[in-house]
Amino acid sequence: MSAAAASDTGADRALRNAGWALAHFASITVLLIAWELFARSGSVTMFVLPPFSAVAERIWADASDGSLWINIGVTLYRTFAGFLLACVIGIGLGIAMARTALARWFFDPIISVGFPMPKVVFLPVIILWLGVFDTSKIVMVTLEAIFPIVTATVLGIQGVGHELIWSARNMGAKDRELLWQVLLPAALPQIMTGIQVALPIALIVAVFTEMAMGGFGVGGNMMHASRFADSRGVFAGIVEIAIVGYCLVKGLAILRRRLLLWHQEAVAPSTV
Repeated sequence: MSAAAASDTGADRALRNAGWALAHFASITVLLIAWELFARSGSVTMFVLPPFSAVAERIWADASDGSLWINIGVTLYRTFAGFLLACVIGIGLGIAMARTALARWFFDPIISVGFPMPKVVFLPVIILWLGVFDTSKIVMVTLEAIFPIVTATVLGIQGVGHELIWSARNMGAKDRELLWQVLLPAALPQIMTGIQVALPIALIVAVFTEMAMGGFGVGGNMMHASRFADSRGVFAGIVEIAIVGYCLVKGLAILRRRLLLWHQEAVAPSTV
């Protein structure tokens, strides 16, 4: 193939990828245009629904004075602190439950009852015990995010084929080698699914606790704007959370593909 042909192929591929990227956001673009037109139609007041352009101006102003980055940074700190704790504790507990009958006997009823239960009912207790500062918010994030990770880890490890385990045993693998070289790699797709479920939950809970407890953060800033009837500030927070959540979910999806290059799903078409 000549250099010119290779260049044309690369250019065509880049244009095709750009076209698919624009098409992917077509529905969002239509929604934002409809928002802008409806808000300016006179059907509602600026207080009830400010135009998207006014909300974008507010976001730009907050970004210029630095308050946007402070609030997003605080929210992400609480989100990731609770999320990482949930990953460490959840994967460890899931391994114990999948490999040890005593741990499964003790923790399985707790997980079964706690998973469908809305953990926000513990918020008043957490406030009584830990106050309204970062620790209580991080604990709430961990409490909500840990259940899908535990469940996914248990199901992933229990779903490993018996032939893999028997083969590893026949080759002289000890318990630790079996765990790290066979069970965890084989269960990683299922574990990553649980982690992908837990991350948006962690962000949601972080924002919710900021709304309930106040202070810095996107949720706290939205409640502050609401108290002063600042409609643009409230809607700006909604847009900010949507953008941050999208970036987190897509970033984790990219990380999943990198970690699972060996897995059959890595060769499937991606929508990211």
